[in-house]
Amino acid sequence: MKLDNVMNKYEVIDIVGEGAYGVVMKCRHKENGEMVAIKKFKDSEENEDVRRTTMRELKMLRALKQENIVELREAFKRKGKLYLVFEYVEKNMLELLEPCPNGIAFEKARSLTYQLCKAVQWCHSRDIIHRDIKPENLLISKEGILKLCDFGFARSITGGTDGLYTDYVATRWYRSPELLIGAPYGKPVDIWAIGCIMGELADGQALFPGDSEIDQLYVIQKILGPLPDDQMKLFHKNPRFHGLKFPAVRKPKTLEKHYQGVLTSVALDFMKSCLHLDACDRATSEDCVNHIIFQTDRALDRHPCQPVKINTSHNTNKRRKTDHLDTALDREITITQDENQHMDIEQDISAEFQNTNETSKYEAM
Repeated sequence: MKLDNVMNKYEVIDIVGEGAYGVVMKCRHKENGEMVAIKKFKDSEENEDVRRTTMRELKMLRALKQENIVELREAFKRKGKLYLVFEYVEKNMLELLEPCPNGIAFEKARSLTYQLCKAVQWCHSRDIIHRDIKPENLLISKEGILKLCDFGFARSITGGTDGLYTDYVATRWYRSPELLIGAPYGKPVDIWAIGCIMGELADGQALFPGDSEIDQLYVIQKILGPLPDDQMKLFHKNPRFHGLKFPAVRKPKTLEKHYQGVLTSVALDFMKSCLHLDACDRATSEDCVNHIIFQTDRALDRHPCQPVKINTSHNTNKRRKTDHLDTALDREITITQDENQHMDIEQDISAEFQNTNETSKYEAM
């Protein structure tokens, strides 16, 4: 089959996402009737940012194969544009929570959090940080299987140590303090997001819904207490925050009070291990997977998860209106890889990626 004709085997049903880098289409395979989602990127030859993001996502998806991470089925070029084919998944976490303003059942929240921990552990064991974990990037099937998707902002790190990378990553509500103040960061940024996600699954509300970067830091401190001295020094040195200061936080609310009657003491212990203000004090991804809260999940790991009932209600959760900027393309659908198809195209793409300057100290996004 000629590569230029590959797209012809799919029928476009609908546009399910659109963003700066392209569109995501819900499609049907004409021969077998299978539903897929196809992510079509804009012409990467005309836009360096698109090319960089495209190459990074393709490289990451090909390198990461795990049950809770999106799986690449095929990649091909047509008329100068790159296409990625995804297996269709019904909902993402944002859509799951929209009709559940008070959160989902604890057992389901725990199961989904455990699956997210396994996905992150798999990435971190290969020195890859996702950098953009949020509800829109967590796909959930009718069977209750979670898939971490959208690796456009993911990157490899060396030695698992913190470094100076781009700080403009992650949707604001899920950014760790070190990201917000512009400090060096590493794997712990993903752990912070895991803690935020578990809380949101439990009560249906974002834990730290800041209106701006400075407000985000203040909202965090109102619950967890003042930033450590070293972070506060970096905050004052950051030109973005010149002349700004926080109102005094004399008595933090604490996670215990915030989730009183919602989470057990064991669940709170897990969340607190993820949400230390100092990144060095946070749990590792391996610690997360092995936490006592997931003892039952580990025992049942070889068996399918209990289905998560997908509510088809279109009720709107008003609190999330500000969290939809630049996320349309993030609502991508999972993919499954067929390494035997179109390898010449993928090898060309991989070779092009290798020519990208990955050695600079700072990465322009």
